[in-house]
Amino acid sequence: MKTSSYTAAAHQKNSRNLPQKIGMYVLLGVFLIISIFPFYWMFIGSTNESGKMFTNPPTFLPGTKFAENLQNLNSTIDVTRVLFNSLFVSLIYVVSALIVCSLAAYALAKFEFKGRNLIFTAFLLSMMIPYQATLIPLFQMMSSAGLLNTYFAVIAPQICYPFAIFLLRQNFLAFPTELIEAARLDGAGELKIFAKVVMPAMRPSLAAASIFLFMTQWNNFLWPLVVLNDSSMHTFPVALSSLLGLSYIDYGQVMTGVSIATIPIIIFFLVLQKQFISGMLGSAVK
Repeated sequence: MKTSSYTAAAHQKNSRNLPQKIGMYVLLGVFLIISIFPFYWMFIGSTNESGKMFTNPPTFLPGTKFAENLQNLNSTIDVTRVLFNSLFVSLIYVVSALIVCSLAAYALAKFEFKGRNLIFTAFLLSMMIPYQATLIPLFQMMSSAGLLNTYFAVIAPQICYPFAIFLLRQNFLAFPTELIEAARLDGAGELKIFAKVVMPAMRPSLAAASIFLFMTQWNNFLWPLVVLNDSSMHTFPVALSSLLGLSYIDYGQVMTGVSIATIPIIIFFLVLQKQFISGMLGSAVK
């Protein structure tokens, strides 16, 4: 009797919650469609000619002009070269920034020294400075050093990324200090402790920081536009901006270029998505 009453109560409770679940799934489905539609529209535009982007009613079916749009895009900008530039700059930047930011975050989290909190506060306040305000000083520095129109000039200014330092520091704070002290008693040096003891446990947070850093550099437009003069050095955002003419815009080429530029970001995120989610949740909870 008790079992049947519990079953009936559970069934009644599920029946009451059914409309809420249906409403939640419908709402999530709407948000999913809204989120995916720009990517679908981008794909549709890359497979159709430019004029079909503004037809009434609009075209929602794939066309047959992708190969032609890709050929026209490659004749306007060297897609292979631009893709290499963006990948090279972004990957070197991610590796370099992770090394610098992780070392800085580890020092701010695990070393006691005078002015530590002041330095960390300065890092946080630096995120409030508009990026445009730093363009002229950075350009003057690179020009006086003879580094204009080089990969180094694109990569170097943002290697010390404040948000990455903040994210990694929060995870370093949760790492047990006792393990570090035990490694010191065993005679391990600070760099060995950092590389062999601490960093293996920081993989989720490193993956999360890597995604932010990769997207920051991959989508960077203003600074590469200022510092790069040679078109053979252009990254994707700068190269795509050259497709926007004053009198005529071939939207088939633009959508094809944007589609190609989006693929590496999606692949990078999919490879690190599990670590990214756990890293973000870990930093939020800890």
